[in-house]
Amino acid sequence: MQAKPNCVGIARRNLLRQGFATFAPTVQVTRRHRDAFRTSYVPLFPGYVFVSVGELGGRWRAINSTYGVSRIVSFGGTPAPLPGDFVAALMARCDAEGRVLPEPPADELAVGDGVRIRVGPFANLVGEIVKVSSDRRVVLLLDLLGGSARVAVSAGQLTKLP
Repeated sequence: MQAKPNCVGIARRNLLRQGFATFAPTVQVTRRHRDAFRTSYVPLFPGYVFVSVGELGGRWRAINSTYGVSRIVSFGGTPAPLPGDFVAALMARCDAEGRVLPEPPADELAVGDGVRIRVGPFANLVGEIVKVSSDRRVVLLLDLLGGSARVAVSAGQLTKLP
């Protein structure tokens, strides 16, 4: 369903009171704000909430009149279904609060691999691995301001480049 602007929390709370199961995944982002970097969680699908209506039969019409809800996404007058595997797989990638967990590294990181930093003050910067320690700390060589800089980060903050 689609929520009214800035009303996702209100819509979810009211839908839960009516007995509907909801899911609104969030993802961690790092943004620069003035002179500091701030990490926060933002919706993965802004303005939308997954609502389970299968077991409630014809009660799904109550969603449209719920405070905070703009409309239920529908085609031909019935709610648009999603494959159950899609939502289940998305929920499996999230923690208890609905925060999307970082991708587990497909391959072990090795010296010389190119990587992108996903979170933190160096978010979205690309570097080359110089050293990998046993405690999953990785030393990267970044090209900053026309020079090279070594930075140590956690392996969980990195995405390996193809």
